[in-house]
Amino acid sequence: MTFADSGGVKLHVEDTGSGIPVVFVHELAGDTRCWEQQVRFLGRRYRCVTFNARGYPPSDVPESPDAYSQQQAVEDIANVMRSRGIDRAHIVGLSMGGYAALNFGLTYPQMARSLVVAGAGHGSDPDKREQFFADCTDLADRIQRLGMAEGIRHYANSAVRRRFAEKDPRGFEEFNGFFGEHSPLGTALTIRGCQMRRPTVYELGPRLAQMHVPTLVITGDDDEPCLEPAVFLKRTIPGAKLWVVPQTSHPINLEEPDAFNRALLDFFTGVD
Repeated sequence: MTFADSGGVKLHVEDTGSGIPVVFVHELAGDTRCWEQQVRFLGRRYRCVTFNARGYPPSDVPESPDAYSQQQAVEDIANVMRSRGIDRAHIVGLSMGGYAALNFGLTYPQMARSLVVAGAGHGSDPDKREQFFADCTDLADRIQRLGMAEGIRHYANSAVRRRFAEKDPRGFEEFNGFFGEHSPLGTALTIRGCQMRRPTVYELGPRLAQMHVPTLVITGDDDEPCLEPAVFLKRTIPGAKLWVVPQTSHPINLEEPDAFNRALLDFFTGVD
């Protein structure tokens, strides 16, 4: 098992294939296993690097809330790359990972060949901000009080994941099984320290307008909290491309893996 050091926190890393590097950054409910279909496809011609975020075993689970933040998530990507001797890579992130990829492009543009920002922006819309904070607080409390399996039940079956359950019941069950294996402490601290304190995509607007990293924004048309943020990113980031996937909700790479993989390959080919 391979680990990268990120400021004293060990992060579990998997490295597959050879060629131009692609670094994958998972969502709140995910881990390295959720990128399996992308690694199997792209690993034939790219070097694919996946890692578990801090708080996600077998990565370390720091017990201090101060160890979790949006900027720390950015530094973790950079330190994973440094540990593998990677100077520049395509950065692919979903949801929480999409936020991290976006902020990585702002902080380390010289290290990003491109950005794929998928399913990002939840909690950004001003009229939904208060409900977002309430939902995050409730989820973190339930996980710590009830444990993972029971604490995530409502979240795992929410509207933004319904298409996944309809399209691929077996995959949906497997995904939630992985989610239920996560650390209650690490997940709750990630919600409170990273998700609830990160700036909205709209607050990043002035900086994004000056970012010249090739960017592909992806959203499902059934992922309501991320639709308007995706359009904003398309309009704000110079030269950004937008792909709206029909009849698809939040975990786009799992719901429509073939289309997602092809979109990534086409985008990387154009950039490279």
